[in-house]
Amino acid sequence: MVEQDPAPRAERVLEVTGVSKSFAGVHALRAVDFELRPGEVHALVGENGAGKSTLIKVMTGVYRPDAGQVYFAGQERDFRNPLDAQAAGLSTIYQEVNLVPLMSIARNLYLGREPRHFGLVDVRRMNREAARTLTSYGVTVDVTRPLRTLGLGAQQMVALARAVQIDARVVIMDEPTSSLEPREVETLFSVIRDLRRRSIAVVYVSHRLDELYAICDRVTVMRDGQVVHTGEMAGLERLQLISMMLGREMSTVREQGSTAFDTDRHRTSHGRPALRATDLTVRHRVHGVSLDVHPGEVVGLGGLLGAGRSETAKAVVGALVTESGSVEVDGRPIPHRSPAAAIRAGVVMLPEDRKVEGIIPSLSVRENISLAALPRLSRAGLVSRAKQDEIVRLFMDRLRIKASSPDQKVRDLSGGNQQKVLLARWLCLNPKVLLLDEPTRGIDVGAKAEVQALIDELAGEGLAVLLISSDLEELIEGSNRVVVLKDGRVVGELGGENLTEQGLLDALAATPAPAPAPAPAPESKPAVDGALHHTHADDREHLPASGPAEDKEDQR
Repeated sequence: MVEQDPAPRAERVLEVTGVSKSFAGVHALRAVDFELRPGEVHALVGENGAGKSTLIKVMTGVYRPDAGQVYFAGQERDFRNPLDAQAAGLSTIYQEVNLVPLMSIARNLYLGREPRHFGLVDVRRMNREAARTLTSYGVTVDVTRPLRTLGLGAQQMVALARAVQIDARVVIMDEPTSSLEPREVETLFSVIRDLRRRSIAVVYVSHRLDELYAICDRVTVMRDGQVVHTGEMAGLERLQLISMMLGREMSTVREQGSTAFDTDRHRTSHGRPALRATDLTVRHRVHGVSLDVHPGEVVGLGGLLGAGRSETAKAVVGALVTESGSVEVDGRPIPHRSPAAAIRAGVVMLPEDRKVEGIIPSLSVRENISLAALPRLSRAGLVSRAKQDEIVRLFMDRLRIKASSPDQKVRDLSGGNQQKVLLARWLCLNPKVLLLDEPTRGIDVGAKAEVQALIDELAGEGLAVLLISSDLEELIEGSNRVVVLKDGRVVGELGGENLTEQGLLDALAATPAPAPAPAPAPESKPAVDGALHHTHADDREHLPASGPAEDKEDQR
């Protein structure tokens, strides 16, 4: 039941009444009411596709509502674009960092409001103030470097600092912790508490229930484009919240949670590994990492942000050039490693950042799914539409991808459905090895359970899976073994009864043995096949100063 609030409109800093929005005849919002009080932290939750992102875009001027009104500071507003909303005092932090990667960190922080002296940008002052501001957020970096040289977590903190620095009365945070490690999350919570003290309201969108109960005052639950509940967080049971999000009884939720990982995780793998990586070394990032994954096995890759997890996976598929090491698939080496060679050998990777390295937003669901399989679907250069439709229909059904049709643009899908589209793209190749980098990042509890169940199902069918996750529970419960990385080196391997949260934390606290100093090496060549360069925040101190060669590689 939706809570009735007798407070007058003037005491609500943001309100939407009766807002509806449709795309190509599909209802994204149906008569939605939402209100935000000054100084409160209000959770906005629901499954992917529930309408949360559409509501945010209506409130911030990205979309015009088909019906209904938006009120800001007690007055009806018709924001023409996000810049209008920002000028009025409504700032947004998006899950996918919405900054300019080629510009400096300082420029991104002050973009559009640079300090000036005699009409010219005061670069020294801007850099000095940017460094001081980011230090207060726990980010100590050279602010003159391009933003792209930071990891996703540090970029998110830059976006946070920018949003808060603007004279905002409302800050909307869409999955703000999806790329943050624990210490950065605590910094974020401190910022939110400070905003509350200053009577600045926060709309907080997250799928992490612990965060909602730790920081939020009230919650609005959306399902299928409608508001199904608004009320206080205090006293609301977690399972009751989940059941409202999913639209299922609490007993069903309990059953789903108890059976999400019913595979025997302590079995021992024998025989030849499907994937064997030996002594992989990437300059400044990965140091002599070796691991193997057997058919039907899920091997977790654990470690804090900056430990080298993503870099190890990218080295396996040839998206990062290695100084040494080898990769074998079914006992056969991949001699000239590149993403294309890895795909031909049967190794595919779901990247961490689906927006930058995964989906092609302007293409349809059909085109995104069938993209990797086009060579197999064509004859004499012509693609068989019948075969394409058959594959797309098969995987849309199997992965339960929610779209109005295969022709819908993938950019209009929710984050969870975009993730499923990427999974479908690689699964239609019938790979031998699947590398998953944060596969449940930023998706709701229902979609998360579906993805985890799918991973179990794929492993049961004999697929070898390498799983990277920042969620310790997901990593422990979803893996047969976990290889632990720290500072780019393997510091332990956990399995059987040792595969516990405490065991993983103990391994992370271990000190890796120092590696011998490497001989001077020439600059790394750019990764082939358009592979993307990515650096985590904790790797920044190991990076050489930017130069033309490095910039050229990063812009590929």
